Amino acid sequence: MIQAVETLLDSSVSLWWQWFAVFLRVSGLVSFLPAFGEQTVPMRVRLAVAVALSLVVFPAAGQPNIDFSNLSSVAVGATAELLNGVLLGLGLRILVMALQTAGAIAAQATSLSQLLGGASADPMPALGQVLVLAGLALAVTTGLHVRATVFLVSSYDILPAGQFPSASIIGQWGTVQVSQAFALAFQLAAPFVIASVLYNLTLGVINRAMPQLMVAFVGAPVITAAGLVLLLLSFPIILSLWLEALHMHLDYPFSEGR
Repeated sequence: MIQAVETLLDSSVSLWWQWFAVFLRVSGLVSFLPAFGEQTVPMRVRLAVAVALSLVVFPAAGQPNIDFSNLSSVAVGATAELLNGVLLGLGLRILVMALQTAGAIAAQATSLSQLLGGASADPMPALGQVLVLAGLALAVTTGLHVRATVFLVSSYDILPAGQFPSASIIGQWGTVQVSQAFALAFQLAAPFVIASVLYNLTLGVINRAMPQLMVAFVGAPVITAAGLVLLLLSFPIILSLWLEALHMHLDYPFSEGR
């Protein structure tokens, strides 16, 4: 009886350490996860989300390559798991930054960069604030928590538990992620940039034809109204393209062909 109790305690301690290793990876991801990892979300809520996700992911995570009887092995494995989680979360956070960049480009192109600029924890123009809030809401309503769980489970095939990722591979992956994020941001803001170029060309022609006309008084309301109308027309397309990029990253996090 005593031996059975000791065996049960040993297995319980081992299971607890395995769950803690999963929790470290999940907490690193949740810290940067869109919607759930925002600065406006209380720390207790983020902690509860990390615990809940780790309980779901734990049965499918498998046995980590960590010797829990060795303190140095536990320290190295815990650091590796936390780094893996942060790495996975940064890939998702870069996509949110792409949406913010697209809003900043669109706002600068349509003279709306100062309207409601300080409405969030990270200062951004009004268009960026609207795009980010709408994008995060759309991601949550389309099952972000479910996709994040599948993403975490599949991440163990790419980043084994308790092992540090290769620095060269991560450096190349990070460069690709940043370049694709800027390309996506410019793609999303392209209608506003094109409208701004046409507006400035038209304004220049009018100014040369009628120098006595105060084109600034006429052009400022026009570009502002045109920007709002263009936002209304392009809003669904921008969000659908960004959501598709987010889902593609969750399905193929280390793919370079998104």
